[in-house]
Amino acid sequence: MSFNKITIVGYLGRDPELRYTPQGTAVCNFSVATTEKRKSVGGGMDEHTIWFRITAWGRQAELAAEYLAKGKQVYVEGRLRREEYTDREGIQRTSLEVNASDIQFLGQRGDTAERGAEKTEGSGQVDDEVDEGVGSKSISSGSGKKQGSKSASRKDAVNIEEDEVPF
Repeated sequence: MSFNKITIVGYLGRDPELRYTPQGTAVCNFSVATTEKRKSVGGGMDEHTIWFRITAWGRQAELAAEYLAKGKQVYVEGRLRREEYTDREGIQRTSLEVNASDIQFLGQRGDTAERGAEKTEGSGQVDDEVDEGVGSKSISSGSGKKQGSKSASRKDAVNIEEDEVPF
């Protein structure tokens, strides 16, 4: 058995680009940067940034293109692939590419986009999570924690019909 899965929490380096295949499938490409601080030889702290090229497909791609923008924080899960190419100057380069299986929007609700979602009664929490069904992954702009089957019961608690969900 083999396993290829990566989890990234970082910031978008550019606005997402949405396009469609000839068959009509949505494809969204964007880049995400992660930064870590390392102690340098001289004792100071150096920042080390790694860039990932992300590809999302289907409804997930459309939502990413609609709600993500340069500088927004995002959680991405997917399969990692390393691509080698030669740049314009003839230098051999390496690119880290991720085929996204799960994307969640992080940060404050106002940071993600202006949307008219319902607030749950009594808790003051915003119901942001949408479970799109079998084979699809949830996309959230809330805390970044998956709620799984709890999202359906939370929708029932605030009487949100499927037609009213802005996704």
